[in-house]
Amino acid sequence: MTMRAETMAAPDDMPRHGGALAAAAARYGIAAGDWLDLSTGINPFPYPLPALDPADFTRLPDPAALAGLIDAARRAYGVAEAAAVVPLPGSDLGLRLLPLLRRAGRVAVLTPTYSGHAEAWRAAGHAVAPVTTLSEADGADVVVLANPNNPDGRRYASEAILAALGRLPPDGLMLVDEAFADLEPAESLAPRLSDPRLVLLRSFGKFYGLAGLRLGFALGSGAAVERLAALVGDWPLSGPAISVGTRALSDRDWQAATRLRLAAMRARLDAILERHGLAVAGGTDLFRLVRSAEARALHEALARQGIWTRIFADLPGAIRFGLPPEDGFDRLDRALAAIRTPGRS
Repeated sequence: MTMRAETMAAPDDMPRHGGALAAAAARYGIAAGDWLDLSTGINPFPYPLPALDPADFTRLPDPAALAGLIDAARRAYGVAEAAAVVPLPGSDLGLRLLPLLRRAGRVAVLTPTYSGHAEAWRAAGHAVAPVTTLSEADGADVVVLANPNNPDGRRYASEAILAALGRLPPDGLMLVDEAFADLEPAESLAPRLSDPRLVLLRSFGKFYGLAGLRLGFALGSGAAVERLAALVGDWPLSGPAISVGTRALSDRDWQAATRLRLAAMRARLDAILERHGLAVAGGTDLFRLVRSAEARALHEALARQGIWTRIFADLPGAIRFGLPPEDGFDRLDRALAAIRTPGRS
């Protein structure tokens, strides 16, 4: 496995994650409610919340209701019948617990990607090596990648992932973070979970726009997923998360209409960025990555106008724009027009 230097830690003034509007409000003197938050890859057109039974808040979640959610997730994701579906209070918890369930080993993380992956494996005592291709990961005990990737939207072909899986040792692990796979369900490996070394993570909050619900899933047929299920116990989710998640995952009409809507809104965002000399270098229908030597200055200039974007410690020449809500496109357009940057007419 080819080793590279670890990615650098974020400076004190560099946002560690998207969101965190209270800190942005304090820094720039703009009330939290006045921000246009483009710093995350969360759908700004969320699934409509149903009326909830008060019992969802006052009773312990019923095992039958949890089983119904698991069945809805299995059907929505097309999970192979032999594989387990483990509900989690957010897929981020899954990616942080899984490293604790293995003895220390060599972990290859396909980078750049969500920083939490490397953090979690390193904190659990594993030797983490950032790599840029699947072939560089040969020799690792664990391979971690996101597909589609965040923040650049890079896609890995299913056959290439499965080939790399085949090169792992018998007790190896291939962890694929499919947080944005709802946008492109045909590319998911969920129907191909026969190898016990393959584990998938699915996020509910991003595509359904309900990140505060804290709902996600781990999928797989091996010991890692079994141990994770035992670790989170009998009540991994709140009653409201079970009720809303079951309904949304079963709503195929909303899912299909939302994919079309997000694609159209993403094209609208691309047009605005390109009109202001910002060439899109990658992304998904929920976020776009722009490469620019002036990325940090652009982030700051937009922040002074109450528009919060995402910049990265280990990608100093990149800025990510989440999809705006309907009333945010014109505001972003006006803000970019007011900013003078080198090379822009």
